[in-house]
Amino acid sequence: MTANANRVSTYTAGSGEADARNGDQKKNLWKSMLESVASGKRLPEKNILVLGGTAESQRDFLESLSSSELRRNNDRQKAPPIATNFALGYAYYDVLDADQDDTLARVSLYLLTQPSGEFASLVAPLLTPETIPHTAVVILLDWMEPHLWLRQLCSWIQVLEEVMGHMNDDEREQLEEVMASWKERGRGGASTNLDGTPSTTGTTSDGDGLLPLGPGEWSEPLGLPLCVVCQNAQRMESLEKNNHWKEPDFDTVLQYLRTVLLRHGASLIYTSQNAPSQLPSLMHSTLGITSLLKRQPLKHNVIDRDRIVVPPNWDSWGKIRVLGGSFDTEVVSRAWSEDIKAPLGSEPFTMEDFEKARNGEDEEGHVDQDDSAITRYEDWCREPNTGGLAVVESAMKEGMAVGVESDDTQDFLERQLKILEAFKSKAPELSESTASHTSRQDKPKDSDISEHIGPVQFNMGGIQVDADDMLQRIKDRNAPLAASETTIPEAEATAGNMAKEYDTDQLQNFFSGLMRGKGGS
Repeated sequence: MTANANRVSTYTAGSGEADARNGDQKKNLWKSMLESVASGKRLPEKNILVLGGTAESQRDFLESLSSSELRRNNDRQKAPPIATNFALGYAYYDVLDADQDDTLARVSLYLLTQPSGEFASLVAPLLTPETIPHTAVVILLDWMEPHLWLRQLCSWIQVLEEVMGHMNDDEREQLEEVMASWKERGRGGASTNLDGTPSTTGTTSDGDGLLPLGPGEWSEPLGLPLCVVCQNAQRMESLEKNNHWKEPDFDTVLQYLRTVLLRHGASLIYTSQNAPSQLPSLMHSTLGITSLLKRQPLKHNVIDRDRIVVPPNWDSWGKIRVLGGSFDTEVVSRAWSEDIKAPLGSEPFTMEDFEKARNGEDEEGHVDQDDSAITRYEDWCREPNTGGLAVVESAMKEGMAVGVESDDTQDFLERQLKILEAFKSKAPELSESTASHTSRQDKPKDSDISEHIGPVQFNMGGIQVDADDMLQRIKDRNAPLAASETTIPEAEATAGNMAKEYDTDQLQNFFSGLMRGKGGS
């Protein structure tokens, strides 16, 4: 019994000794297991730096990217809020796979609304060697103010240049690598597609199958892929109907945008609230997010004016010239290079400056209109004789937008109903006050009316007759007749009164007594 009480499990002892001897190995085993589980549940993280627009337009941009995902989600989760109360806003959404079960990535959006160089220090920490390959830049424009598009684009590109100035050497090297890979993406014969996946076209390892860069293409790389989104394209119809825009006007705006964006290798897309767009496909392919079950190809579109899609590495000067007109791509591209080199916050030359230069009144130096694409564009917007947007001139002078934002029908009717109800409640008081005010007023006299009207004359048989004089003569002629007609009724009234004073029986008795008296005598 004693021996049994003192027995110790050899298996337990052996295991303890093994753990003691291999403690480090066991610790590393658990660590590797935990890291593998954590990495399996970790979502790929992508970043979008959204520049421009308002809080409402930025919200519309987020909803256009995430609405399809939220509609397909069985949980019907609400869209995440957008933090735009501070200088740098933030929002996020999850990208679901085609089967709605798997989450492909989580996209974080960092939002700026004002193009100020002071915000460069806020954006620079977001761009690290780890996040740069998974980051894209979006600039929001609005069809409410197309005359300001080049000015807004220039300001935001200058802000991005300020951000790049806050980076160290490792980050700049990473930016150069990203741009080098992007110059090959999606290009005919390239080894990688637009979304970063390997191409199936088959090319040589030395890159002999790559098409060379065209003139003006990738001349000013920004270090990050850029996409310009022109929102509310449904206003184009209103501009055509109400402000007399024509097809050449829309084509010229598109030519300016495509020419300046070609220097940065940027993509362009028009979005509308009335129709779906390829914006999710464009942004997700730019971020390298691909579905494991279904791949949606990105198709270019330069035919439908409200559904324009220009992918990166697709456009060229030759394709821009197809739109026709007198547009000079080379001059505009060179002038845009001068615009973005100006310091942030500086104003481009105005047409007044060019007029002074032409007249020899410029004392500071020679000014050439070709040196500013912004001025060329805004000058075309003001000029009505060359097919430009004449309606933009008044909007730019008054500081107003080109379009007019109409109220919602239900909101308008609701406000009108409240006005009518308020008027009905005050209607009795208004009627009483009006009646009392009318009763206090004196009636106009005939003399006042006659004095106001003046003499009335007309022609009768060739004789000019005064109506007032004739009326007075008729009154004078009929006066005796009226007097006689008045006397007869008065006599009859007197006889009637006398008959009422004496009784008929008394009169008969009186005359009978007289006759009896005569007979008796």
